[in-house]
Amino acid sequence: MTANPIAETVASLMPRAKAELAELVAFESVADPAVAPRSECEAAANWVADALRAEGFQDVALLDTPDGSQSVYGLLPGPEGAPTVLLYAHYDVQPKLDEAAWVSPPFELTERDGRWYGRGAADCKGGFIMHLLALRALKANGGVPVSVKVIVEGSEEQGTGGLERYAEAHPDLLAADTIVIGDAGNFRVGLPTVTATLRGMTMVRVTIDTLAGNLHSGQFGGAAPDALAALIRVLDSLRAEDGSTVIEGLDGDTAWEGLQYPDADFRKDAQVLDGVDLIGSGTVADRIWARPAVTVIGIDCSPVAGATPSVPASARAQISLRVPPGQDAAEATKLLFAHIEKHTPWNARVSIEQVGQGQPFLADVHSPAYTAMADAMRVAYPGQEMQAAGMGGSIPLCNTLAELYPSAEILLIGLSEPDARIHAVNESVSPQELERLSVAEAHFLVNYARSRRA
Repeated sequence: MTANPIAETVASLMPRAKAELAELVAFESVADPAVAPRSECEAAANWVADALRAEGFQDVALLDTPDGSQSVYGLLPGPEGAPTVLLYAHYDVQPKLDEAAWVSPPFELTERDGRWYGRGAADCKGGFIMHLLALRALKANGGVPVSVKVIVEGSEEQGTGGLERYAEAHPDLLAADTIVIGDAGNFRVGLPTVTATLRGMTMVRVTIDTLAGNLHSGQFGGAAPDALAALIRVLDSLRAEDGSTVIEGLDGDTAWEGLQYPDADFRKDAQVLDGVDLIGSGTVADRIWARPAVTVIGIDCSPVAGATPSVPASARAQISLRVPPGQDAAEATKLLFAHIEKHTPWNARVSIEQVGQGQPFLADVHSPAYTAMADAMRVAYPGQEMQAAGMGGSIPLCNTLAELYPSAEILLIGLSEPDARIHAVNESVSPQELERLSVAEAHFLVNYARSRRA
């Protein structure tokens, strides 16, 4: 990394950053009381609020949002007439999944092979630490040249929209000239990347009932309608033979123009088993950034352990549908409902419940803020030019902010590069990426303030 005062300061702060990230990772802050106690999210929110107060933020508050979660807000005033930049992260995390599959405890930050492992290390507790590092580096080198608002969400992973609804009800709170969402990631470690697009998503639960209760499969099987079999047929109908998502009325042929994702790289990043085919058609970039994708993320039915020879009376699944830019998530939800109802066999009773929704997002990567970020990335990543890529995931807040503040530029950066394995077991963060992106964010704030004065 090219020596400069900001970079040197960030480097000196890395041991402190590791210690703070360890404290924050230790909270099992899953925003679902069925998975983790609410007190874990409350403790994480208070930790974030205390960190902001320690940095001199004013008006620090824990915001009670409509979905029952808490978001943390703070304001750091800048010089008179300076632009305002909103920095975003979230402190809630995905569940630990199979704890036995973790090499080290999921909520204990552990260094191994040059990376720091722990749930939320990259997604997105590390994103909050990145913001702190950037601000501390600026304060140590002449001061922060912009007014900074920080918002740290408490239920992003649940997709329940608490912060979106709160922002809509308090539109002045998060108003800013530019917004930096610290919840994305580089396309590859060492390759500086901004995320130009996000797929939206809709989440639904499907319940199929066929009988008043389970029946002996020997006595009734063959004529009694099997609810699990009906559900399997519904789920199978959502994909073509090659695995492409096929929902009547939903466009599945859009092509991605821009940075491509070679098949071999994707197979390695996704840890696809030898001999197993990728699904879908078109390029990998088409499939994960420009087209809809359905995933069955959970099924409720009789477990194999302790299974009895009976015909299931009821079965339930949760389905995630990712919606690419150019398509409307609400319309996609209607089409998904209609598809499920049409493909439910044997006149089985089907009920569908929507449990989450967010619109896709498309950024203007040629705007002044992106130019300022590109210049900052060149400093943080010598010899590298900033790239623009898509991201298959969803950050519903982006569209809410774009609608509330149409003149604000929105940039997406972060620590969730492929090796981070976010949402999976053994999630980790690269400390080198944390350091470089903190340097980049600090230089961006300087560049942006300068560009607004010009």
